[in-house]
Amino acid sequence: MTLNIEQIRKDFPILERETKLGTRVVYLDSTATSQKPLAVIEAMNAFYRCSNANIHRGVHTLAEEATAMYEGARERIAKFINAASPRQVIYTRNTTESINLVAYSWARANLKAGDLVILTEMEHHSNLVPWHMLQAERGIELEFIPVTEDGLLDLDMYRTLLTRGPKLVSFTHMSNVLGTINPAAEIIRLAHEAGAVTLVDAAQSVPHLPVDVQALDADFLAFSAHKMCGPTGIGALYGKAELLEAMPPFLGGGDMIREVKLRSFRPNSLPHKFEAGTPAIAEAVGFGVAVGYLSQLGMDAVAAHEREITEYALERLEEIPGVKVFGPSADRKGGVAAFTLAGVHPHDVAQILDQDGIAIRAGHHCAQPLHEKFNISATSRASFYIYSTTDEVDLLVNGIYKVKEMFG
Repeated sequence: MTLNIEQIRKDFPILERETKLGTRVVYLDSTATSQKPLAVIEAMNAFYRCSNANIHRGVHTLAEEATAMYEGARERIAKFINAASPRQVIYTRNTTESINLVAYSWARANLKAGDLVILTEMEHHSNLVPWHMLQAERGIELEFIPVTEDGLLDLDMYRTLLTRGPKLVSFTHMSNVLGTINPAAEIIRLAHEAGAVTLVDAAQSVPHLPVDVQALDADFLAFSAHKMCGPTGIGALYGKAELLEAMPPFLGGGDMIREVKLRSFRPNSLPHKFEAGTPAIAEAVGFGVAVGYLSQLGMDAVAAHEREITEYALERLEEIPGVKVFGPSADRKGGVAAFTLAGVHPHDVAQILDQDGIAIRAGHHCAQPLHEKFNISATSRASFYIYSTTDEVDLLVNGIYKVKEMFG
């Protein structure tokens, strides 16, 4: 099955927006956040117009409707990643909070001074800083799987690190800079053989390719709605039931309790044990619709379209004198092209492209250590999604030539 890109683009109202020059916006920043289809926008609007109420505690019609919509979305999300039960899907604010939930709850209950956590050199700050904080607090040890010159993980070094008996291996499924799609199933299998628990940062993979948590055998897996056609302010943490059951609550308050006395409390059952207070109800509704939208398209078709666009983009970018693209070939990466242009700062590239309505990202992309690895402070990054076209890639390339002319 192939995607009907012309029809898909009609689903995204923002792509009709015109720039100051009267041209349509060229949105090449989906790795930062994707655009939202009309179905998601209308579903959230309809919730507020017709069904808005707090969930779980009310017995009136609106409360029951809101609860059914909130929990129905959880069921669709669980099915999307092939979780065995919706109880294993915890709503959070985003991938960052999901990782922090594991760091604060599971890790602080299970890790002590000297215990080893293995990360990688290509991690987003969200999967670095929580472990730095735990290292300062508990004295755990951190080691990192190196990144090779072509943007892949050094799995031989990973196997060597595993001989030191790590307690946790936490890694990104897909790099937000290099686009590298890491061999998650193999990394997890090797970690389990060494007795380690695994945490997968799937913020970039779940929106772009089929992810099956049971096939991967992931212990924890984190992702965000806003990168996959859904709203901001909501994400999810998947966890194996036995691990989640054994973990202490992350936050205390309403809805995460079964019973409260003046001097004690008993936590609620999964998943509510980790969902304190009034949640992002409308956002959950939007999340569920976004998952349904992607499911209708088919994630195999989504991945195939992105490979095609990425392959074309890499060919076009690499023909420009002075452009250096980072990361592996298109068959080993997702829809990301991070690059530098000789003699021009990435922020200048992005700013000049913006004058023609071309939206890309510039900076370290919350991956400063990875940029240091390649001896650069920043890159320009174009990223692609279900609505991206080869015509937009051509406009990007033309824009970079314009930048070159301006800087001589």
